[in-house]
Amino acid sequence: MKKIYISVVVPLYRCSASIAQLSNRLVETLQSITSDFEIILVNDASPENDWEKVQEQTASDQRIKGVNLSRNFGQHYAIHAGLKHATGEWIVVMDGDLQDQPEEIPAFLERAKEGYDIVLGRRVERQDNFLKKNMSKWFYKTLAYLTDTEQNAEVANFGIYHRKVVNAILSMKDKTRYFPAMVKWVGFSRTEIKVAHAAREEGQSGYNFKALLRLALNTILSFSDKPLRLTVKLGIYISIFSFVFAIYTFIRALNGEIDVIGYSSLIISIWFLAGVIITLLGMLGLYIGRIFEQVKNRPTFIVEQLINFDE
Repeated sequence: MKKIYISVVVPLYRCSASIAQLSNRLVETLQSITSDFEIILVNDASPENDWEKVQEQTASDQRIKGVNLSRNFGQHYAIHAGLKHATGEWIVVMDGDLQDQPEEIPAFLERAKEGYDIVLGRRVERQDNFLKKNMSKWFYKTLAYLTDTEQNAEVANFGIYHRKVVNAILSMKDKTRYFPAMVKWVGFSRTEIKVAHAAREEGQSGYNFKALLRLALNTILSFSDKPLRLTVKLGIYISIFSFVFAIYTFIRALNGEIDVIGYSSLIISIWFLAGVIITLLGMLGLYIGRIFEQVKNRPTFIVEQLINFDE
């Protein structure tokens, strides 16, 4: 395929109301930079009429391209699908609800020209409701702790990435795709700029508490073994506590301070240790499940239809 200068990858889910405006603003912004660009709209099997809106935009401008996934795979898998079809020297990744604003792209590119391979947008004032902002904050704190990586709730997917960064991400064979963690893992020179974050005017986010919890669990299990190391520490602490408690109980028995020996401590020990053992087995089971998913080697996404791509 012909190499171009800038590709913009936009995953879509419940974004039908904003697609026309998004496309128009992207075209206007990109034309001020170069005539050599493409916009890749990836429909993640949205239950709304996102794909129909994409088809309307692709019919009016050949530089707007459509990727329709066969089912809902998730935002980060849709991003991966878009990256795989992008041909630009620089690739912009942004959300499709217009909270990420197309007019920020020239600032990303100008900063990248200073010698950076990755320029990320830091949302100085997030225009989300109280619940979503707090869920996101705790999600990133938990993710940072359990993966031993730097995570920032103000920084998401919105940014510009050099071709070599995208190639490195595409070379990763992980079946669980979480774009920000992959960006951090591949390295390269990276910086941030402040960007305005707009309120979502229409539609609703696909991320609720359940979705965030599932995303966090999958990401933690795929990018870190820290939960296993924490369970080892827990086992050590329990052993130390049990040893100290055994000495204490032995001294009390020697002093005749125990009338009915064994019943309470036995019941407590059985229930406590049973809970710990079940937890450990469950943790191991989750990791074994991740291994099972990996060795099946299924594709991370399936494309049903492409529009305006050279075959």
